[in-house]
Amino acid sequence: MKIGLVGLGKMGANMTQRLLNGGHQVVVQDISYERAQELAAKGAQPAKTLDDLVAALSSPRVVWVMVPSGAPTETTIEKLNALLQPGDILIDGGNSNYKDSIRRGNECADQGIHFLDAGTSGGIWGLEIGYCLMVGGNPDAFQVAEPIFKTLAPPDGYALMGPCGSGHFVKMVHNGIEYGMLQAYGEGFEILKASQFPLDLHRIAALWGQGSVIRSWLLELAERAFSHDPDLSDIKGFVEDSGEGRWTVEQAIDTNVPAPIITLSLMERFRSRQPDSFSAKVIAALRNEFGGHAVKKE
Repeated sequence: MKIGLVGLGKMGANMTQRLLNGGHQVVVQDISYERAQELAAKGAQPAKTLDDLVAALSSPRVVWVMVPSGAPTETTIEKLNALLQPGDILIDGGNSNYKDSIRRGNECADQGIHFLDAGTSGGIWGLEIGYCLMVGGNPDAFQVAEPIFKTLAPPDGYALMGPCGSGHFVKMVHNGIEYGMLQAYGEGFEILKASQFPLDLHRIAALWGQGSVIRSWLLELAERAFSHDPDLSDIKGFVEDSGEGRWTVEQAIDTNVPAPIITLSLMERFRSRQPDSFSAKVIAALRNEFGGHAVKKE
């Protein structure tokens, strides 16, 4: 099958390679033409512009967008919506807000274009083991694009969730759950590290991966991280968030669903970015004022 892929960052480039390995023809375009040329050496067809990419595809065209969420995705989809023809399929595989995907689905439908929102999980390991794909959109369009999903995903690793927006909605909640899991692992290993025992965190991570009820791929990655740097001394404890955790908490509030773990894990990410917490200073000052408790000076 022939597909156009826009956005050749770590995810987009690896997805292109997996599609090429699966026998698909891939026309690639990126803001950096050099990235497209690098993939041309591996069998992809480079395009300098979105116009060139669309022109290189035959109807019904299938174009996968894999660019950062927000303005880059908005701009790219607007341009493609003006270039594609009725019956073509436009797939957003980035981490877009599901509400934006509902709107984009309606805007594409007005032009006769099928829009699929494909929540994509797998990170940099997707090239090797495949990507979990949570897809929203028209069932007929999903069926046309299914050979692509089948190549990108591991066995049973893709499915149609529902109408436009549902794919990114499920991916949003997936990432919210991820926040909580990461926080629990982080806290647990910190408790182990702070104990009175000379514990080998790498060995414990490897041990827990063998039949333990908390075994997971994340634990395997923890084992890998500790093997490189047992104390994680080269890593600063600054944790970014890409938006989905916030959106999950907002959704929980909007639908009156209690989600304390996900909410607190998001707050902990905010705290990780503070070199010195002002709220902690306030608490220390108040303890000193009401109880004479000692404070540490800068």
